[in-house]
Amino acid sequence: MPDEYYASSPVLEAFIAHVLDVVGATPSPPRRVERMRPAFGELLAASNWLPDEFTCANPNSKMGGGIASYLIYRRADRSLTLHALIVPVGAQTPIHDHLAWGLVGLYRGEQDEEVFRRHDRGEISGKASLSLVERRALKPGDVYTLLPPEGDIHRVRTTSSVPSISIHLLGNDLGCMWRHSYDPHHETVSDFRSGYANVECDHD
Repeated sequence: MPDEYYASSPVLEAFIAHVLDVVGATPSPPRRVERMRPAFGELLAASNWLPDEFTCANPNSKMGGGIASYLIYRRADRSLTLHALIVPVGAQTPIHDHLAWGLVGLYRGEQDEEVFRRHDRGEISGKASLSLVERRALKPGDVYTLLPPEGDIHRVRTTSSVPSISIHLLGNDLGCMWRHSYDPHHETVSDFRSGYANVECDHD
C-alpha cells in the first residue's frame, strides 16, 4: 500500500520528505526528534497548508467535547502519522498517553497542558497511580517532545477565545491504535482508541 496523504501542499510534502529522510538515517528517537524540530517549527509557522475542513469540531468525538483529530499523512506501514487535533473553546482532552516518540506543536489558539507521571507501572490491571509533574501555558509555535515514558501522559485544555489546533507528528498510527486514558481521582486506567474525524480505522 502507498503512503496516504489527506492534504496536499508543497510545504507539507517537503516537510514529510524531510521527516522520512531523518527517520531513515537516524535510528535513535531522541536524535530523530532533535533533527526534525527545526523543520517542524517551520511547518507551524507556515500558513494555508492545513485545509479549512480540518479545523472543525467533531460532534461525535470519542474524546468528548467536540474534540476532533484529522489525519493529514500516514506512512504505508503505519509507523508514522501527522494529524491535527482541534480542541474547542473551553474543552479539554481526557488524560491520555501516546505510546510513541513524537513532536507536538501549537498551530493556532492557546492551551493549558498538564503533564503526568505514572508510578505503578501497570502492576495491577485497571489501576494507575499518577502525579502532576508539570503545567505549561502553550502559545502558537510552542513545541514539545514525546519520548515515552517521559512526558507521554498529559491533558490539554483550550484557554483561548478560538479553538486550539495542535499538530502531532507521531511514530505510530495514533488515532487507530489502542492506548490509555486515565482517571486520577479513582486511580483507574482504561483502553481507548481516539479515532480520526476524517478516516475510519480498520476493525479489530
